[in-house]
Amino acid sequence: MIGRDILGIEDLSREDIDTILETAERMQEIGNREVKKVPTLRGRTVINLFFEPSTRTQTSFEIAGKRLAADVVNFSVSGSSVSKRETLLDTAKTLDAMDPDAVVVRHKVAGVPHRLAKVLKAPVINAGDGAHEHPSQALLDMLTVREQKGRIEGLTITIIGDIAHSRVARSNIYGFKKLGAEVRVAGPPTMLPADVEKSLGVKAYTNLAEAIEGADVVMALRIQMERLEGACFPSVREYAATFGLDRAKLRYAKEDAIVMHPGPVNRGVELSHDLADDRPSVILDQVRNGVALRMALLYLVAGRGGH
Repeated sequence: MIGRDILGIEDLSREDIDTILETAERMQEIGNREVKKVPTLRGRTVINLFFEPSTRTQTSFEIAGKRLAADVVNFSVSGSSVSKRETLLDTAKTLDAMDPDAVVVRHKVAGVPHRLAKVLKAPVINAGDGAHEHPSQALLDMLTVREQKGRIEGLTITIIGDIAHSRVARSNIYGFKKLGAEVRVAGPPTMLPADVEKSLGVKAYTNLAEAIEGADVVMALRIQMERLEGACFPSVREYAATFGLDRAKLRYAKEDAIVMHPGPVNRGVELSHDLADDRPSVILDQVRNGVALRMALLYLVAGRGGH
């Protein structure tokens, strides 16, 4: 996979996904060492090009690169020529002239990483583009499920929330289905794509109990209250009462079901406080696995064949 763009889960084969997850499992050991660094990408340069706010994704890509001994450059949009009306492609060409070995891109507009990948010589990793895809998040979610359950094949995964506008949901649907899981989605009718069962091949529910009945994994998505309140549901309180997950509602899932969330969590809305903090929640495991997974991606696309 050296030199290959990672633009979406839809573009990856099952074998590709397995390779990434197996590499990430080996990377997990580095995080347990006293000195969390290996020289694998020494002399390589990774640029983090984030046009949207990010805590987990940008920080974990930065830590991932540094643990592999790469030189990591965090591109600040506010302090760059983008604020002087430089076009995105001119910015990309400028960075490309500096000969980076990988460019990690997040942008609010779907398709921007794909456009940049056509211009840049360096491989591009999509760190989230609009409502399209968020491949590294889905991969770390798959890594976490495999770690917790020992497998993905045959599991039932329920994703709750704004499916229509969620890049996390879309990437997870592609990924878990490719690895043999049954995927269900649930949310208010206004948050479900009209053709979700046909276009994404998943069963859609507007009743939470039915959606999580017998589920092995229940994943809640963040409600983007700054954009959606009043447009897709009457109130936050009503959403929490109907689709917010707590221990009483979780009883419909399997006894050993795990709870996931890509973060940040709106406490008391998507998840109850106690469920956000304690088992069966694996939210912090997701964060921890995000570093190993992103180490794997950087190693696979920017590494050298001899490593």
